[in-house]
Amino acid sequence: MEWLYEEGIGECRAALVDAGRIIEAHIERESENVLAGAVAQGRLVKLLIPKKRGIVKLLSGEEVLLEPIPPRLSEGGTVLVEIRREAIGEPGLDGERRDKLALARAAQPGMKPHPGPSLLQRIRATGLPITPCPAHEEDRLEAHGWSELLESAMRGEVGTEAAALRIFPTPAMVLIDVDGSLPPAQLGPKGAKLAAQAIRAMNLTGSIGIDLPTMNNKDERAIAAAQIDKILPQPFERTAVNGFGFVQIIRKRERASLIELLREDPVRAAAMALLRQGERWRSGNAAGGGPVTLSANPSVTGLIHRNRHWVEMLEKRRGGVVTLAADASLSMESFHAG
Repeated sequence: MEWLYEEGIGECRAALVDAGRIIEAHIERESENVLAGAVAQGRLVKLLIPKKRGIVKLLSGEEVLLEPIPPRLSEGGTVLVEIRREAIGEPGLDGERRDKLALARAAQPGMKPHPGPSLLQRIRATGLPITPCPAHEEDRLEAHGWSELLESAMRGEVGTEAAALRIFPTPAMVLIDVDGSLPPAQLGPKGAKLAAQAIRAMNLTGSIGIDLPTMNNKDERAIAAAQIDKILPQPFERTAVNGFGFVQIIRKRERASLIELLREDPVRAAAMALLRQGERWRSGNAAGGGPVTLSANPSVTGLIHRNRHWVEMLEKRRGGVVTLAADASLSMESFHAG
């Protein structure tokens, strides 16, 4: 078991792989937002619920939600906070994207301001070996199914006709529906295994409900529950599988899941994938990079245009000019480098 790590343009990527399969996948986007685990100085700018909840403006300018309010802290007062969960984007009822503020608590006495751990620091902390994946070498992430996993996350669908999942993220919880042609006694454990694998691979956290098929007896339900316990790493909590096949799982929530990250900004997701393709594209058997043209939907090329440093970094890594070609006939997913 090892980590594959890729320092891309606009985002970093990591995958925990074993026996040719991705067990966990993580993406860390370029952002000025505070990371989970950070300790930062701020000022209470608004009380929402006295003694319980308020908004703190950090020195960086980012606003975070503070729960609970420390004793004797009033509006305008300074406070040192620890970030428990990063800001997360989510769709509103009107279809517009909204941002849930980062969630913080008062820092413990003796703590000093420091940034939250980066993706690379977090995977180093696991103690497992890390293999860097530079663009001029073979695409190890792709060889382990990176694009397929991202496509599954974007669609919210996993599995085959025999056993399949449909995953529905909501503001309250993630719901996973298990369906398939297998008999309930087989579909229950198979569906539980697939669900646990998807939860880990896509970093689904918070409250998660899995709707398994109705199973006839406690033994069948216990077998399904055992699959979850076998695959999901601790810490997590879960209920027993009830008579209707429903089981709830709670996992610590610190950052957006892979599904949330990809869906909250499909244009950004396509731009990141296009830049990754552009970094790895080679003409014929050429070992070097050189000039490249990136063709995509105008919304994708427009985003890259507005972030000129991405283009400059790609030109530096390739050693050649990067040309952006906007093509309105291309769908969001039909970008290409060449």
